[in-house]
Amino acid sequence: MCVSSNPQARFSYLRVKYLFFSWLAVFVGSWVVYVQYSSYTELCRGHKCKDTICDKYRKGVIDGSACSSLCDKSTLYLGKCLSAKPNNQVYTSIWGDLEGVIKCQMEDVLHYDLGAEMEPRKEVMLFDKPTRGTSVEKFKEMAKVGEQANLQDLATLVLSVADSNKDGHISLPEAKSAWALLQLNEFLLMVVLQDKEHTPQLLGFCGDLYVTERVQYTTLYGVSVPWLMELLIPSGVRRSMDQWFTPSWPRKAKISIGLLEFVEDVFHGTYGNFLMCDVSAATFGYNDRHDLKVVDMRKVVPEAAFKEAMRDRRCDADEDCIYGADCRTSCDLTKRRCTPEPIQPNLAKACQALKDYLLRGAPSEIREELEKQLYSCLALKGSAEQMEMEHSLILNNLKTLLWKKISHTNDS
Repeated sequence: MCVSSNPQARFSYLRVKYLFFSWLAVFVGSWVVYVQYSSYTELCRGHKCKDTICDKYRKGVIDGSACSSLCDKSTLYLGKCLSAKPNNQVYTSIWGDLEGVIKCQMEDVLHYDLGAEMEPRKEVMLFDKPTRGTSVEKFKEMAKVGEQANLQDLATLVLSVADSNKDGHISLPEAKSAWALLQLNEFLLMVVLQDKEHTPQLLGFCGDLYVTERVQYTTLYGVSVPWLMELLIPSGVRRSMDQWFTPSWPRKAKISIGLLEFVEDVFHGTYGNFLMCDVSAATFGYNDRHDLKVVDMRKVVPEAAFKEAMRDRRCDADEDCIYGADCRTSCDLTKRRCTPEPIQPNLAKACQALKDYLLRGAPSEIREELEKQLYSCLALKGSAEQMEMEHSLILNNLKTLLWKKISHTNDS
């Protein structure tokens, strides 16, 4: 006997299945949003950052040029939270008439690991050094800027920054603040390159909190979107969007010249060589005049320190010999150790960041030559020291080509 299927029952089954998976998708999506939002709001706690720093200042543990304004006079204000990570938070700031950015390390602030137990975890305390005076040789070991660095001049430069009240003496609280700050690549580089055009100006510090000038546009290209939308946009669409939201080509050329000049600034400087280990768009920004500014220097590291770290690193493949996103060496399989020499110079990494940025919308009369020079730049291998003449020639040719095209325009 033949029994016909019941369309009504089949429809009910499909509807229940659809509702179940819809509910599951909403539940999972809501959980992702909750975790992201909870993580962000839990870490973004400017009041805690200020309270912690000011408590140490009032106890006489630390001192600095921004301490009185932040803690006593209340003329330095923390504003909007721009980014939040467990040990690095960035806020807008107002200091009198100056707009700036405050960077707080939050090393000894309670924060939560959003795992199963939600237990608070205490970070390591800072400001325990120095306990007494130190030598220039010990300072060299701390700064890790290489043999060719002028250590006496570097020591003088750092001590002038540490002397926050300019009385000619370094108090123990001032020294403790300076010591903590010098553990940060970004602060060390700001001090070393404080007279360079593309380094944000250091406005002041208190403990390991420091204030820099504010950069109006905080990414080389692209558009900032709310973090919730960022989760929903496919990566391919996001990359295309990045190139839609860029300045006019002459302004892009001026910004690109700034990046090439920064490559020169960190190569064979007075205080040694530095490696750019993250050359992503988010590392660089620009101001209203379209002058490039480096907005995140945390992955610009002394070459001497990089080589020392790589020499001690064990490896099974080249993928084990990477620092940041862009600093790589090779793995010596006979010794199972990373080789110390970087595979790619800073200039090649800069050209990789600029290739699509410059070629999109480039004037037809220089496009072919520009593309040729960019690919010659991308082909650079080894350290810049090993190919200094070729490195300098390519860099100067690129700058000259771009400058000639925009020098007669208002954008220059």
